[in-house]
Amino acid sequence: MFDIVRKHQKLLQLVLMLFIVPSFAMFGISSYSSFMDKETDLIKVNGKPITAQEVENAAKRQAERVGGNLQIAQSLQFRQAILNELLQQRILGFAVTNLRLQVGKESLIKSLQGIPQIRALYRQDGSFDDARFKQLLASNGLNEEQFYASQAFDLKIGQLVNSVARTEIGTPKLSEIVSTLYETERQVQSLTFNAKDYLSKVNPSQEELQAFYNANAKLFESPEFVDVEYIVLKADPKEDSKVFSEKADQFANMTYDQADSLKPAADKLKLSIQTQKGLTRSGVAGVSRDHPLANPKVVQSLFGDEALKNKRNTEAVQTAPGVFVSARVVTFHPAQILPYKEVATEVKRQVSQRAAEKLAVAAAAEKYAALEKEPKSAAGFASPIWVSRNKPTNLLGPALDDVMSINPDKFPAIISVSNPGVGATLYRVDQVRQPTGVDAKVHKAQAQQIQALAAQSEFAGFMSYWRDTAGVKVINPLKPPSSGAGS
Repeated sequence: MFDIVRKHQKLLQLVLMLFIVPSFAMFGISSYSSFMDKETDLIKVNGKPITAQEVENAAKRQAERVGGNLQIAQSLQFRQAILNELLQQRILGFAVTNLRLQVGKESLIKSLQGIPQIRALYRQDGSFDDARFKQLLASNGLNEEQFYASQAFDLKIGQLVNSVARTEIGTPKLSEIVSTLYETERQVQSLTFNAKDYLSKVNPSQEELQAFYNANAKLFESPEFVDVEYIVLKADPKEDSKVFSEKADQFANMTYDQADSLKPAADKLKLSIQTQKGLTRSGVAGVSRDHPLANPKVVQSLFGDEALKNKRNTEAVQTAPGVFVSARVVTFHPAQILPYKEVATEVKRQVSQRAAEKLAVAAAAEKYAALEKEPKSAAGFASPIWVSRNKPTNLLGPALDDVMSINPDKFPAIISVSNPGVGATLYRVDQVRQPTGVDAKVHKAQAQQIQALAAQSEFAGFMSYWRDTAGVKVINPLKPPSSGAGS
């Protein structure tokens, strides 16, 4: 349904929309049933519900479409994405209906001829195989009326999305102004006050160290970790791909259906059950990047409720081409505060660093006050460099913003920028200039970015308006599937 939207994904940035499931199984129209029990209603759009059953069915269809197994369809995160998609469909559908958009016959014919399955129905002599066409529709549970209605509806959605996506800059002048601002260069000198240069002046007492430890005990907490066991299915280079595909399906299904143990899958597929102790949310220290437990998705699954609290196998994760992993938590070790004696050195380091940072910031403030009285003095500053928003060199974030926002009428100007955890830096800005050469590619890219941001803002406002107009109402939250689901 949203092919047209997807063609504009650069323009719309996909920040506003999460399109995972097309609204039609092939090119059929969605079910808009509103006669379900209220306990199964998740969200209502114009009084018509999106039900838990619809989400489940759509999730299963999408999982099958991407070649996944039903375990994927049972993922709460996956099903939430499906729900978001269905909600987006309903809102756009409501907008299309209310705007009474029309589609011409020629546009509909052109659209139909663009569908590969339809083009394949034309014979060599140019005639259309009507019998095969009806057969194709029937196999997807559609009749001709439903099919034509769905295609017309898709085109209306296309009209709607295109009209919003066409948001453009009112005049090229705006783009030129922005590009000029990004190219403008300023001459800058820096003077850094670093905490490390003041550490020798710091000597915290034992009382100060103990007080810091008592007040910040959380800083000295050992992270929670788990001891796990896992199995790995690897493809044999000599093995037929179809055979391995069948094994992978067995691997995924058995680790999911018999989630209380890895043994059934290990026995069936002749895999060894391996163990690993001390796995934290950051992974296992010292293992290679291709280690099964170095995969972020595997680690995340092991710290999810299903694995951590219910001691169930994780879903089968493909960590590399031809490599599948499933794991389970054997023992969970909660986080705990380490005794002072074990962290005394670290406590002193942190207290000393903080005290040195305060001295550095104070010294920067003193220098800043002196320079305000004598801004032309450049003593102590590093050699001048030219910076711009396009070429910030080593200036980042607030430092660059502050340097580039100074009014040239106030040059030479001094600004102070805090560097949390380090100290502070003073910047002296005394000249401004425009570069001699202009990069046409950069100008074009910036103009496209501005247009994309404008379109994004316009689309956000558009969807917000129709969401309110359609009276979108959340009825029930999407719940995790029951343990017996997904058969």
